[in-house]
Amino acid sequence: MRDINNAVCLVTGASRGVGRGIALALLAAGARVHVTARTVTDAQAAVHPQLEGSLDGLVAEAAALPGTLTIHVCDHAEDAQTEAAVAKTLAAEGRIDILVNNAWPGYERMEEHNEFTWILPFWEQPMWRWHAMIDTGLRAAFVASRAAAADMVRRRSGLIVNISYWAAQRYYGNAIYGVAKAAIDKMTADCAHELRPHGVAAISLYPGLVRTEAVLRNAQYFDMTNSESPRFIGMVVAGLWRDAALMDKTGCVHVAAALAQEYAIADVDGKHPIPAAL
Repeated sequence: MRDINNAVCLVTGASRGVGRGIALALLAAGARVHVTARTVTDAQAAVHPQLEGSLDGLVAEAAALPGTLTIHVCDHAEDAQTEAAVAKTLAAEGRIDILVNNAWPGYERMEEHNEFTWILPFWEQPMWRWHAMIDTGLRAAFVASRAAAADMVRRRSGLIVNISYWAAQRYYGNAIYGVAKAAIDKMTADCAHELRPHGVAAISLYPGLVRTEAVLRNAQYFDMTNSESPRFIGMVVAGLWRDAALMDKTGCVHVAAALAQEYAIADVDGKHPIPAAL
């Protein structure tokens, strides 16, 4: 069983939501956590309101946790910045044990000019959404994985977690979203196939309804009874790293709540979310 304490983790897109929760959960487990974000301070976020959220709160919470936190300012729309974040983590720590590809600008600007464009048919979708989900979100996951994989292969150890969702398997919201998530799952499967001989795992991980800042602002539209805290996903990632049978799970899609049941992990409120299924 691998120890999550002092494991070196890189979590992309951690200024808010699921990424921030993953980072906090790994810090609580004692990991050495590196995160990327486009903004670091509330002042920066005020200048760029579309980025919504900063790392000020994460830094404050991290101070009370046993792990260590390192921040890399990074715009994942630029390959060089993604590669630099990986390179800086490797230079500082000598290895990356766990890479969590969470950076995802695809949920930004669901409403434009007082119109909820998220659910428009594909012929009316704004092209920026393709760019955000595929040219940036999907591409950043590939670029980060590519940059981290060589060291993992050399050491014959590592875990790549790609945050995905059910839109890969059924229609959910809009066509671009489905294309992007299906591509993430296929990328995971094929990368895992190439990594397996080297003892490195790659999985797609599906959250449930997560109590992110955006969801809580619109809680009246959701049934929150089976929702998950943002930290829940990070607790599951830690469970995967400890799993002696991790290589049996590589290349596959896993529902976070189902893994939590297998690992006997409760959410921060003591509840056990019920896994979703098709």
